Amino acid sequence: MPQYFTVRDLLAQLQNLDPNLRVRLAVNPDFPFAHYVGTDVVVHDGIAYIGEDGQDGYLPHAVSNHLAWA
Repeated sequence: MPQYFTVRDLLAQLQNLDPNLRVRLAVNPDFPFAHYVGTDVVVHDGIAYIGEDGQDGYLPHAVSNHLAWA
């Protein structure tokens, strides 16, 4: 994804998904774990920051492969 991914871009990616799907962050290709998405969004200097809220467990291999992290 581009480094200048916007809220509009994120909404476009999510709008056709089942709204009941759980959401996780895939973090660090060298140590791939899934992390919970925090509920707070902080806007600072024109950037929206979404915090993480702890680790859920190892990222599934299929996800690592799709992200080209394997």
